[in-house]
Amino acid sequence: MNRLNRTQLALGILLVLLGVWFIAVRQVPVLQPFANLTWDWPFYVIGAGVALLLIGLVTGAPRMAIPAAIVAGIGGILYYQNVSQDWESWEFMWTLVPGFVGVGTILAGLFGDGLRQNFGRGINLIVISAVLFLVFAVIFNRISILGNYGVAVLLIVLGLYVIGRGLIRPRSGG
Repeated sequence: MNRLNRTQLALGILLVLLGVWFIAVRQVPVLQPFANLTWDWPFYVIGAGVALLLIGLVTGAPRMAIPAAIVAGIGGILYYQNVSQDWESWEFMWTLVPGFVGVGTILAGLFGDGLRQNFGRGINLIVISAVLFLVFAVIFNRISILGNYGVAVLLIVLGLYVIGRGLIRPRSGG
């Protein structure tokens, strides 16, 4: 994939994500307070992530999508915390960072760095990150899914996922 194609792909993805955000804000009332985009300081962090992504695309370094996703994702967390003034959410929000690595890994694959391998790795990181996020959010009483059994059920689901990945993964020779 040449530079022009990578740049067009990145621009297309950004436009699609922006469109999805506008639809989500109109359809999900909980997101409407986050739609009043004032250019607060977290947007500079998000912008740095976008800049890293564009630099990686222009220079032909698709793996730059990984640090770009981390920086932009942390900027998103900071934006949420700045709007909601919920700074204590770091007690469980840090578990999203491996998911950001997963998103960056998938993007690196899309931009020409082995899509099949990177997609599997990225999805694995996103799933683990999401489960850890839910487990820690339940532990710190931030969400109460499944009542008193939330942590246990989430750990069982994560365990079944790990077992399933081990059974499905093709075995190497030997």
